[in-house]
Amino acid sequence: MFAAAAINTGEQVLDIGCGSGRTTLAAARSAAPGSALGVDLSAEMIEVARQAAQREGVPNARFVQADAQIHPFPEQAFDVAVSRTGATFFGDPVAAFTNIARAMCPEGRLVMLVWQPFDRNEYIVAITAALAAGRDFPRPSPYSPGPFSMADPARMRAVLTEAGFSTPNVASCTEPMYFGRDPQHAFQFMTGLARWMLDGLDDRRRARALEALRTSIQAHLTARGAAYGSAAWLVTTTRR
Repeated sequence: MFAAAAINTGEQVLDIGCGSGRTTLAAARSAAPGSALGVDLSAEMIEVARQAAQREGVPNARFVQADAQIHPFPEQAFDVAVSRTGATFFGDPVAAFTNIARAMCPEGRLVMLVWQPFDRNEYIVAITAALAAGRDFPRPSPYSPGPFSMADPARMRAVLTEAGFSTPNVASCTEPMYFGRDPQHAFQFMTGLARWMLDGLDDRRRARALEALRTSIQAHLTARGAAYGSAAWLVTTTRR
């Protein structure tokens, strides 16, 4: 994503759905003496990001708890906008990307990673299968806010062009995702990621689900952690 963004020194960067701030910090380092602004709905994640910036000495990284769909960004303030799987949760994606486009300079670059469809992402397929414990989970809708709302390239292109961007280029990125330093760390991370799937289970079915997840982790162990396949779209476009 950063190779595609090609952030230059002195540029102003917006990071959409920045989470704990890792992408914002990387962008800020590339842009110095420019700066990077990370926005996220989670106050907890924003605080983690601010602490990381202070701890790592990245003064040109700023963070704001905000909804990028409606936040009053200054107009034409950003040369580049990036997002690593954080721009798929908008209630009205056209309105959200219109707001983002308004904040970008003419010909400003938008570069995003968004998930490809559910079935192409082994990590979420495996977690869902393990924690289902005999239940049928509905597949995430590609037309509702959520991780797969931009999985259809045709819909994605329609949203972005309506919002004021040029027709985007969409490239496939497939590579393993590594969970945890060891099986226990992977187990803790993955159960935290999918905690909601355990809601409502009685003790017997909960134990069954967790054991199935442990078995899956063991089957995917590598020297770098539990490795599961993932597939994302690398989306690049410019503001018209």
